[in-house]
Amino acid sequence: MMKKLNIFVSLSTNTNDFQVELAESARAVAEKLGVAIQINYAQNDPIAQSQELLKIIQSPSSHPDAILFHPFGSTALPQVARAAVAAGIGVGILNWRADYVTELREKGVPVFICSSNHREIGRLQAQQSAALLPEGGTVLYIQGPSASHGAQERAIGMNEHKPLNIQTKIIKSAAWTEEGGHRAIASWLRLSTAQTEPIQVIVAQNDLMAIGARKAFGEILNEVDRDRWLNLPFTGVDGLPKTGQAWVRQGLLAATVVVPPNAGLALEAMARALRGGPQPPECILTEPKSYPAIEQLKARRAS
Repeated sequence: MMKKLNIFVSLSTNTNDFQVELAESARAVAEKLGVAIQINYAQNDPIAQSQELLKIIQSPSSHPDAILFHPFGSTALPQVARAAVAAGIGVGILNWRADYVTELREKGVPVFICSSNHREIGRLQAQQSAALLPEGGTVLYIQGPSASHGAQERAIGMNEHKPLNIQTKIIKSAAWTEEGGHRAIASWLRLSTAQTEPIQVIVAQNDLMAIGARKAFGEILNEVDRDRWLNLPFTGVDGLPKTGQAWVRQGLLAATVVVPPNAGLALEAMARALRGGPQPPECILTEPKSYPAIEQLKARRAS
């Protein structure tokens, strides 16, 4: 009888809808494959995440066959990955670049990255912006946490593919949350220059920050200014059915980018390798898509 695999999944927070969707995708695949999983949220504390993973790796009683983790500090937890591989534990890194992967893949256990295609997400947001501003203009661009690999890559994709007649005014959010987007906009609105910026579209690197931004604009006391901001198009990323896609249908967002949750995909690749299959590719990328499609967005804007 085949041994039941045990996989530990470490995510950042259960207050972000995409992180929750990652957990759900992992649970669904685990149930389908007969894999035991434990999911832990480190509540945006990278030190706690590292310590928890090292504790799991070093404990004989809880020794998993593999760990999947989504780093959210400034590194991809190389100490954790090396300790896991030394203990014969497979490693899957979610949504992050990890320079150590090539080296660790030679040690005899599965080691790989499974990530959203962040530059493609940025490219799609550039296309959405072009569709919404066919004559050009200025975008207020709300970027995720500075240390985030995904935030950096999305910004590169946006900058590389936006038309030359579109300028971006960048502000940064400290968290991938509604509160993070709200705080970023509320702080920016206190600057005197915010009143004179010729902003025509608000682009956030995820849907929650976009909705948080809308709420901050909705708190402006001057009715004319408030309505002017709230009537601008807002776009985001993640595009989950009950949030981002629903907000597009409700008119709160003009568009989003649908990003397939990848924890389930990573768990499936890991389980296949642990059961005697081939080592997964070094990097598995999921492909995002615009919602609505770019041509539909152009037609809506024109009408």
